[in-house]
Amino acid sequence: MDTGSAFVYNDTDMISYFREASMPRQSIFNMPFSRVYPLLVQKAQRKGRTQEEVDSIITWLTGYGLEKTDLNVPCQAFFQNAPAWNPLSEKITGKVCGVQVETIQDTVMKRIRQLDKLVDELAKGKPLEKILRT
Repeated sequence: MDTGSAFVYNDTDMISYFREASMPRQSIFNMPFSRVYPLLVQKAQRKGRTQEEVDSIITWLTGYGLEKTDLNVPCQAFFQNAPAWNPLSEKITGKVCGVQVETIQDTVMKRIRQLDKLVDELAKGKPLEKILRT
């Protein structure tokens, strides 16, 4: 199992941590969600959005109450054990890192990319009500 250096953190390219082609799947799956979460928040904040909005998206999508949730679990466990995965997540479409979200077969990777897609929409200025598909 290679978890080598293909995994790149870059302050200006938040999506690089989701690139399947350039990294082994185990890298993101085994990485603690507590390392990914601040990157999602930074991505939104650079565009004038708030941590509270990112938290709302995560809560809506996963059912986690972040104030009571241990974020120091591997991403795979975080997404697999989500208490209430939102059924409206199937309405999340579009590309993340050149990959069409709705066509991803692996459930965990699909969920990871769905979250990234929603944070992308937030960072692009879309109203939270539309992001949450309400």
